Parts: sequence; structure tokens; C-alpha cells
Amino acid sequence: MEHDLHLRDRVGLQDFVLLEDYNNEDEFIENLRKRFNKDIIYTYIGPVLVSVNPYKELPIYSQEYIETYRGEAFYELPPHIYAVADTAYRSMLSEKRDHCVLISGESGAGKTEASKKILHYLAEASRRTADVDRVKERLLQSNPVLEAFGNAKTNRNDNSSRFGKYMDIQFNFKGVPVGGHILNYLLEKSRVVHQAAGERNFHIFYQLLAGADEKTLQRLHLQADPDVYFYLKQGGSSQVASINDARDFKVAKNGLEVIDFSEKEQSDLFAIVAAVLHLGNMEFDEDANHQTIVIASEHATSIAQLLGCPEDVLKKALTYKSIEARGEKVHSPLNVEQAVYARDALAKAVYERMFTWLVNKINRSLAFEHRGENLSFEQRGQTLMGLLDIYGFEIFQTNSFEQFCINFCNEKLQQLVIELTLKSEQEEYLREGIEWEPVEYFNNKIICDLIEEKHRGIIAILDEECLLPGETTDATFLSKMEDTIGQHPHFRGHKMARKQISRQEFQLRHYAGEVMYNVNGFLDKNNDLLFRGLKEAMIETTNSITSTVFTQAEIESKKRPDTAGTQFKVSLSQLMVILMSKEPSYIRCIKPNDSKRPAIFSEAIVRHQVKYLGLMENLRVRRAGFAYKRNYDFFVHRYKSLCPATWPHYHGDAKDGVRLICEHLHFDASDYKLGKSKIFVRSPKTLFETEDALQARKHELATLLGATYRGYRQRRCYRQMQAAVTNIAKYWRRLAAQRLLARRRHAATVLRRFVKGFMTRHQSLSLDNSEFLQYVRREYLMRLAKQVPRSVLDKSWPRCPSSLRKTDDLLRPLCTRTLVRHYVRSLSPDQKNQLEQKVIAEVIFKGKKQSYQHSIPHYFLDHRLPEGTSAAILAHFEAKVKPGDEKTTYSTVVTKYDRHGYQSRSWILLTTNAALYLLEEKNLKLKHRVPYSSIKGISVSSLADSVFVTHIIPDTKKDKGDIILESAWLIETVTKICIVSKKVDMVHLEESGSICHTMADGKTGIIEFLHGEEPQITKSKNGTLTVVTTANGYSNGY
Repeated sequence: MEHDLHLRDRVGLQDFVLLEDYNNEDEFIENLRKRFNKDIIYTYIGPVLVSVNPYKELPIYSQEYIETYRGEAFYELPPHIYAVADTAYRSMLSEKRDHCVLISGESGAGKTEASKKILHYLAEASRRTADVDRVKERLLQSNPVLEAFGNAKTNRNDNSSRFGKYMDIQFNFKGVPVGGHILNYLLEKSRVVHQAAGERNFHIFYQLLAGADEKTLQRLHLQADPDVYFYLKQGGSSQVASINDARDFKVAKNGLEVIDFSEKEQSDLFAIVAAVLHLGNMEFDEDANHQTIVIASEHATSIAQLLGCPEDVLKKALTYKSIEARGEKVHSPLNVEQAVYARDALAKAVYERMFTWLVNKINRSLAFEHRGENLSFEQRGQTLMGLLDIYGFEIFQTNSFEQFCINFCNEKLQQLVIELTLKSEQEEYLREGIEWEPVEYFNNKIICDLIEEKHRGIIAILDEECLLPGETTDATFLSKMEDTIGQHPHFRGHKMARKQISRQEFQLRHYAGEVMYNVNGFLDKNNDLLFRGLKEAMIETTNSITSTVFTQAEIESKKRPDTAGTQFKVSLSQLMVILMSKEPSYIRCIKPNDSKRPAIFSEAIVRHQVKYLGLMENLRVRRAGFAYKRNYDFFVHRYKSLCPATWPHYHGDAKDGVRLICEHLHFDASDYKLGKSKIFVRSPKTLFETEDALQARKHELATLLGATYRGYRQRRCYRQMQAAVTNIAKYWRRLAAQRLLARRRHAATVLRRFVKGFMTRHQSLSLDNSEFLQYVRREYLMRLAKQVPRSVLDKSWPRCPSSLRKTDDLLRPLCTRTLVRHYVRSLSPDQKNQLEQKVIAEVIFKGKKQSYQHSIPHYFLDHRLPEGTSAAILAHFEAKVKPGDEKTTYSTVVTKYDRHGYQSRSWILLTTNAALYLLEEKNLKLKHRVPYSSIKGISVSSLADSVFVTHIIPDTKKDKGDIILESAWLIETVTKICIVSKKVDMVHLEESGSICHTMADGKTGIIEFLHGEEPQITKSKNGTLTVVTTANGYSNGY
């Protein structure tokens, strides 16, 4: 606790006892606000834990936190619910005394969640075996079952407990949970038949409709829509965003299975829930004889089937009142209003008794199986840990009988808390030998007596009115109270304050403030009567639960059953006896706002709860004497640095050490007392000053420790470095000498081997020359890697040693293939196409045609037409000349020589994939179409001219003969024709100097090829065509 005192201005105090002005409610609430704003929801008032609901998940309940708080002293760590649970658990084991944890607060303050956290801690903190895990699982699974049947959505809380619960957990001598028992108090059964706006009925109704399968709903005659049922739609909030009814139904059903509910029992349980819903939809009306009858009888039929009772008996019980007089039964008809009252009374009674049966069933499942029946409970070494999760003080706009009972319960608990707190304080003072100073506090016994006193208390007056014959009403009850207790200082009625209190109200001044109660319904709720006929109808049911909770003995008994108020008073008295027999721990739960949203702290709402939880009263009792108490050993250990006599080491008596520290800090003698084992400090201011001095001292000590340590570390480092330098130098000199010797020896050996290897290098491989030859090979390969050819055209190759000739013979072609492969892979598709054409040209003309060498550097083009007319010529050819299924592959301008007279004409040559076409250049008139199959061959001279003769098969040339053409691109043109006709071998290169060609009528013509100074083509006098070419050929004739 002391560790965070210096942060009190920012995060508040961990213990309200340390508040400077402990009577100031504003300071109390401001401390709560500071901690809440930092997500610190737990604060102590001495041993009492105050918990503020954060309305969000906080990461403070993990297994790591459980381990942190396990076994630690209560004040050693920050406030936490695990600290309360651990302290109670360890105290129970060490002292062998029963303990209990009292959890209180208003709806929505987090009481149910607090009880879950304690159960979870106890389950995790105890040992684990198969049997223990079974008991733990049942204890934990009892929560969702009880929440389903006993909790509901209210305007203040989406999971509000509508009943009080006290659970005893049995532990054996090892601290292992072996069983448990649950007591329930004052179930709010009126919620079954009526809910305020914005509220819901008990969860189980909605869970059954949302989570049960279709088959189950059909068996129960139910529909999945809750708004179909009168008992569920009154609040107008059947669907709630924060509640998943289908998922919760699975959890509750799983809990029933874990707690050993059989399938039959579960079926009967849900049948009762369904029957209550059908009851709410039953309607009544008068027939022609003014007799009340049941309308919408299908619901009565469903109830009869679900509970297993005759339908006519049920209808009669709801419309007639059965009275037994002098051994005879008299049936008195009910009017419609009375029938509705009977229906609602039956629904409430059935649900309440079912809930009681459910709790008893859970108790049987949790009961410890004694293995030594002849041993007493104490001899078995068993102890109990009780958990009381009960409603807090309630003040509504309209307060009725339920709020009266709840507030009476809180009065009793407040009385118990104050008495036990004073008792524990007195016992501690007595143990330590400190004089006890009387404490002034408000003793609420006067209010408890006002309510529960025999013959004169409010409950006694209420019971008397209920028992009186004749017409008694809530108004007569109120009048009688004013006559009997009207002068009581804590009671006010209409007669005493006519302007402030109406005729239907009375006011009680509780410890938490004044509460106005409306008496309407007090008598009916206290009587809690169920007509005899309805009880008899329930006795006749075959449902295993209703037939158990409604017994024949109840009908036959002549004794009038106790009223609800008396039953509650007796139960409360028994609870007080149970709690007084145990060592208590307290948890007070507070909700910070009404909107159920995180990070909102409403001062008015918190102030109201601080008042009715009696927190200021509790704080005043704790602060009546001394605000701070600590063992001597702890105090000396923490604050010894503040006194030179105890710092740095103190080996004397702890009490003397505390005295030395107090004297050195100049504590006022009246501000502290020394007990037998503890120091008692009266004022928090003294503790704060001491803690602030410690924080300042820590900085001084940190500086001193830092300087001392740094000096020590540097001295040690220097000595280590000095020794290291000497050692390193010594060993390094020796190592350097050893390395030099080794290098020289190795060098001599290597040189010797190298010389010997050089001398025997031409001999076969041996030990003498193996290393030298290996060196020679490596050097050659390294040189080769640097000098290897980088291009296919590079034919150079480094000279190799004689020992690597075989390797060289393998590497050289391999390198050439690699270069070729790389070159081929680097070619683009266009380059590849050019290469393929050039290869074919090489096959045809290389070494045979003088102009071939000049054609090699020039690309072969697909079209050689003039640029201005190229597009028009090709378009005309595509549209009007060639068939549509042919594809144009090549075009060029050629000179055509007639066969008779050798007259030259300018034509256009085009090739397709099927034929060769010749068109006049002027009018693009088709002159020849020669299919490739009709071409017998092509003749070309070996000179550098540009003339070629296309030989046509005689059958197809008719009377025209072979075609004599001149092309400026002869090599390209002839290669293109060969490629497209797929006749590479049809070209004949004539070396004789003349080419013969056929003419019309089978005649033969001759073309002579000559060398001359100027290239020319003319007809000679002897009738032949003479082609003169220079030695270098035409300037572009390739």
C-alpha cells in the first residue's frame, strides 16, 4: 500500500482510511473519481474493498494476476478482489475458522460479477484432482443456471439479480473445495407477471424461445417470438443488444447437465417455464349467465399437457374459489378480475416454487459425500467459505413491499457490519495493548426494532392486519401503523406531514436516508395467498417438479402458512446467525452512472450510493482510533533509510528500531503508539510526510548508489583491462613468433616441391610433380577464364600447357557451342527470320554468284515498291487481283524483257503463298500468274548481273515461253521466290556465260553474259540478248 502513496495526487489513495479529512464526503468521492479515471476500480476502507463497476473488460483478472496475489499479505499489493479472496482463503485454512465475503451494492454495481471473480479465484487457487475439478465445475456452472432463472434485465442493469443468494463452499483440511450449499432470499416473483417499461422478465423465458430447437418449441407449444406472450412484452424490450439469449441458453443448458440434471428433469423444468408463458396468455370473460369462463382455451390445453393435469380441473380452479367449511367444500365463482388475479398468483407461485426446487437440486448436486459418517464436521477438518450476493439499498420513484424487505435486509447487514467492525477493531487494540477509545456512530438497531419488533414492529402490524377477519385493506394497515408507531422518530405518516406524504404512503428514516413507501399491494404481497383449488390442481399434475413442490400435506395442514414478511424476517435472522458465526470480509460495489457506459463518473449517483452503503460510517469507525497500523519488521525495513541509527543495516530489536525512526523524524508523542507487535499512527498526514521523505531519500540513495557503483565498476574495469593487456601482449608475442616459424617452414617446403615439380613436369604424374601440375592447370584455367572468346566471330584461343591438351580439346568446342547458343537466344524474331533467309541465300548463291558478297550486309525486305505508290499498289492487288485465300509475301519492281526483240518493260513482281504475279506498273494490269507448281526452275549467271530467267513448264506456258526478268535486288528476289515456293534447289547458276530460254512455238533463245567497262543489256546483231557487267557488278545489283 505504501508504495503508491507518493502518487496520491494523481491516482488517489489506495485506502480511504488515509484520507486527511475522513469526515469530508467530497474528498471521499474525489478519491474514487481519480482512481476510476485511471481504470483503478478497487480501493480499501481498511479491510473493506470498494469496487466501482467499469462497464468494460479490464485486463486484471488473468492467471498472472491470480499468481501475483496468491499468498501475498493483504496490504502488500494494490487493492484487488483477489487480495480479499486470498486473505479470506488463507485465513480460513490457517485459523480453521469459517469465513464469509459480504458483497452488497445496488443493481448494476457489479455484485454478481464480483462473486464470479471470487469463485474463479478460489477454484484456481486450490489444488486440482479429478474429483476436485468436478466440484469446482459444478460450483462455477451453478452461476449461469441461477442467473438464467433468477436474473433479469432492468433499467439499471442488463443482468440484475432479482433474488438474494448466499453460497457456502465447503473446503477440506487441505483447502480443496469438496461441496457447497446455496440459500436464496426473496425472489422478485412479481416480475413474472409484470415488468416496468424498458425491463424484461427473467432471462430463461427469452433464452428458451431464442435457443431451443424447433422440435423442443413444438413440444412446448411455443413460438420463437417473445412479443406473442403477455408476460414478456409488457416492458417493450424483448430484444437487448448486449444480451445473446441463444448463446446464454446453451450455457445454461450445459450448466444443468454439469450439475447432473437428468433429461427428464430438464424437460419438466422447461415445461413449467412454457406453462407460465401460456398462463399469461389465458383470458377470461363472462358468459350469458354472468359466469366467468376461459377464452382462448388452446393455452389451457397446452398448460394441461405440459404439467400433466386435467384441463377441466385447471379451468375450474381458475374460475372458482374452493372453500372448505365444516368438512364440506364450497365452490364460489370468481369474477373476471378475480380470475386474472388467480392466474397471476398461480404463475408467481409455480415459478417461485420451481426456483426453490432448482436451488435445492443444485444443493444436492453440490453436497459433499462424507466418507466417514461417524466423524463430526470439525473432526473431518472442514471449513466453510460463504459468499453473500444480496441486493443493495433501493430507493425508487415508487417503493413497495419488495423495497421495504430489501431495505430492511440492508439495515440488518449494516448493523452487522458496524458491530463486527467495532468488534475487530477492539480485539486488535486489546491484543496490542492500546487503550480503546469509545467510538461515536449511528446505531441503526432502533430502525431494525421498528421493523421487526414483536407486536409493535411494522411486520407484526402487517401480519396482524392480514389475519384479521373482515374487510382489511392497505389503508387500514397504514392507519394502524400511524396509531401504533406514529410517534417513533424514524417513522412519518400522512397525519404528521400531510403536505409531503400522501394518504397511501409512509416514510422511514433509514441509515442511508429517508425512503417513502407506497402501501398499495402490501397486504396482498404479504399474504401471498394461492387459492386452494389451484393448489389441488397442481397436486394432480404429473410433472415431476410441480407434483413435488405442491404437496397434499400443505392442503391438509390446518396451520396458516407464515406471511411473506415473517418468512423473510425469519430467513434474515438465520442469515445473521450464519454471518455472525463466520469471520467476515466485505466488498461494497458502486455503479458510476445510470447509462451503463464506461468512463462516465456521475458524482450525484456515486454520492447517493456512498450514503446508502454506509461507507462514510464505516470509514469513521475505522478512523476512530489510528489511521495506520503496521508490523514493526515491515516499518523498519521500509523506513530505516530515514534514520542514521538504522541505516544501512539494523540488527537490533524491531520495536527499538521503530522508536529510533520515530524520534529521528520528530513524531509527536500523541500521534503514534507502540503496541506489542505493531506501530499505530493516528494521522494520515504523519504517514504522508514520512512517505514523502522516503521518496526524497530514494533519490539521494539512488545518486549515492549510482556514483559508488560507477566508481567501483570503473576501478574493476581498469584492473581487468591492465591485466588483460599484459596477458594479451605476452601471448601475442609468443603466437606471432610461432606463426612466423610455421610460415617459413611452409614456404621452404612449398618452394622445394615447386622446383622439383618443374624439373619433372614432362614426366608422368607422381608425388613429385602433382602439386606443380595442379598449379599449372589452375593458372591456365584462371587465364583462360579471363581470355576466353566473347563472340562467335572471335577465333582466338589461349595456348594450353601440354598436360591440358585433352581438356583444351573438350573446352574449345564447348565454348564455341555456348557462344553460338547465347547468340541464337539473343536474336529477335525479325532477326531470326532474316538469318533464316540469309542462310537459304547462302546455300543458293555462296561461291556461285559474284554479287552475293555484296548482298550479305543488306536486310531482305518484304516490299521494295516505291514509297509513294506502295500502299495503293498493294491495296489494288489485294482487292482486285489475287484470290482472297492467298497471302501476299513479297513485292518489288522488275524489268521484263520480251522474248522477241527483247524489248524492256517496267513491271511489278508480287508473290503469294500460291503463285507468282506480274503486273504492269502503269495500269496494274495482271500480265502473268504463274503457280509455283508451273515453275520448272530459275537460271542465273555466275556474274555480277541482275538478270534471271524463270523457266515455265511447257504445258502451262502456252505460246509465251520462259520469263526474262531483271531485278535490282536479284539475290533477295530469287531467295524470296525459293522460300515461298519451297523449291530451294530449283535455282541453276550458269557458269558457261550463256543461258538458254524457250520462246513461243518451241523456239529457243540465248542470253549471253559478258564482262565490260559499262554495265548494259542490249540485243546483239545475231539476235541474242547480251548482258554486260563490270567486274564489281551493278552498284545496287544485289
